[in-house]
Amino acid sequence: MGIASKAAKAAAYLFLITGAALMIIPLLWMLLTSFKTVAESTSMNPFVFFPSVWRVDNYTRVLNQNHFSAYYVNTFLMMFFRILCSLLFSAMAAYAFARLQFPGRNFLFGIVLFQMMVPTQIFIIPQYLMVDALGMRNSIFALVFPGFVSAFGTFLLRQFFLGLPRELEEASKLDGCNIGQTFLLVMLPLTRSGLVALGIFTALFAYKDMMWPLIINTSAQSATLASALAKIQSAISVNYPELMAASVLAFWPMLLVYIVFQKQFVEGIASSGGKL
Repeated sequence: MGIASKAAKAAAYLFLITGAALMIIPLLWMLLTSFKTVAESTSMNPFVFFPSVWRVDNYTRVLNQNHFSAYYVNTFLMMFFRILCSLLFSAMAAYAFARLQFPGRNFLFGIVLFQMMVPTQIFIIPQYLMVDALGMRNSIFALVFPGFVSAFGTFLLRQFFLGLPRELEEASKLDGCNIGQTFLLVMLPLTRSGLVALGIFTALFAYKDMMWPLIINTSAQSATLASALAKIQSAISVNYPELMAASVLAFWPMLLVYIVFQKQFVEGIASSGGKL
């Protein structure tokens, strides 16, 4: 290995280490601040990096003043049902657009693509009116409602179905399978990597979704972690240690999920060609 290649490798490692530090330092600062007093968190002369005493009373006050157990339950139920609905309905729509011939197929798929091109905020008012007309505000159904069908998931899985050979469908027809059996027993299992990728994206989007839960679920008991954190921030905007403690409490579940399913995260993102 020449000097030039060694220098290039060292520069690449330096660049990656710098990028990792830029991402880790804010998280580390959030964690350290959650154990400080208000005076330590705002002190600039001298600048306080580590707390003089590691206090847990910030966490105690945040937990006592809020309903974090309900926030966790609501968030994970929303993630679970959004993933389930997205995988089921998006897979069926994607298979229809990719493998079936029916009138208006290209036009309908164009509508799906159009939904991906416009900001999601324009759908908030009609979705709110529909949920309100059903009398389902402040419920898990209201949180899941926008994620019943995913335009992104339909597009993503359609690409996977298009990559499967036509001979598989012909062989299944010869074996006596109908369209539903061909889809469920033959084609769908072959798109496992696409389903994993879609599940990962759906989980991430649902976990960090703040605007819709903040609008549709105004009750404290029906809030999610993201929407509850926004309300906590407005209530204790100058108490940075308590705000950082609330942020840590909202942050750790997804970190734990990533640590447990790290391999699936990497495989799913790589197979989809996407990025977080």
